[in-house]
Amino acid sequence: MALEARLRLPLAGPTPATAFLSGSNPKPSHISFSLKPASTSLSAANAPPPIVVVGSANADIYVEVDRLPLVGETVAASAGHSLAGGKGANQAACGGRLALGPTYLVARVGDDANGRLLEGALADAGGVRLDRVARAPGAPSGHAVVMLMPDGQNSIIIVGGANMEGWAPEVDQEDLDLIRQAGVLLLQREIPDWVNIQVAQVVALALSAYIPTFEVTLD
Repeated sequence: MALEARLRLPLAGPTPATAFLSGSNPKPSHISFSLKPASTSLSAANAPPPIVVVGSANADIYVEVDRLPLVGETVAASAGHSLAGGKGANQAACGGRLALGPTYLVARVGDDANGRLLEGALADAGGVRLDRVARAPGAPSGHAVVMLMPDGQNSIIIVGGANMEGWAPEVDQEDLDLIRQAGVLLLQREIPDWVNIQVAQVVALALSAYIPTFEVTLD
């Protein structure tokens, strides 16, 4: 995992991350925080190359429970919240908050309500370009169920959805063109391995084109 902190963005309406902390549970390690981008005086001419994240976006359903259910058992949750997440979206939101240059998320979401909510949450966060977030026809948006215990520990069930099923056999050329321009590239394992491998190969090839030179002064 490239990023341990699990940033969570509200999906809609009156479910801000702060509401998640209003109960008796201790503050979890994956607490949300404000995503207002830092101010910057960099001009367009001096702006650094973009941060590019190739990864996942998930709609997460949090439920607060005293314990996990046994086999065949149903337990009641004390609270539940729907939040935007996924390692890729988390990384992009953090990159956008730095406001050091453009941050792009290259991801796949479903053409469904969760997909539109994910797009909206990232857009509202500020600083994240969604040009390369594509809707995958026929695949639901990735989602997860997070069961949170009173001590802050959690158990997670994840459904890959469009994160795993929404990619074409070859990564889109426009995505690759953007990736070649990246100053920082972030990958993680919530998308198919072959996507990560193809992206890494493209970057390795691009880097091999740079031949270091050194200035030597002869007396």
